[in-house]
Amino acid sequence: MRFLILLATLMLVAAPASHAGQLKPFATDGCSMWVDGPPNSPNLWRGCCVAHDRDYWLGGTETQRKASDERLRACVASTGDQGMGSYLYVNVRWGGSPFWMTPYRWGYGWDYMEGDKPRGYREPSVQELVQIEALLPLAEVTLKADAL
Repeated sequence: MRFLILLATLMLVAAPASHAGQLKPFATDGCSMWVDGPPNSPNLWRGCCVAHDRDYWLGGTETQRKASDERLRACVASTGDQGMGSYLYVNVRWGGSPFWMTPYRWGYGWDYMEGDKPRGYREPSVQELVQIEALLPLAEVTLKADAL
């Protein structure tokens, strides 16, 4: 796991810098660093994870992140696998911090750094809300297409 975090950090550092304060288009990989379902139903939890990715893409407050993680746990549990819901919950609580320099961290749609410090937890500014409103419809299209 440490190797993967180091690799993700190096990829972010080597990537060309985008404009600070600019929301990147929504992207998802399903259940990041995990399978999207069991072998007999390989996409069983994927929809739960993609909806969770939407929240993580936008970021926000620590309270909003906890609520998103709890929705992921409940969604996966509703597929009949309460143990997997708890397992994913524990892992996203640990691995999804906005202070990890990973492509699946809380607020991954925004640059990791804001000036000389990490973005961390915070409400979007008025200018950022405008960007969210502009890109959210495209994110919803991606969510619907992924569900197919």
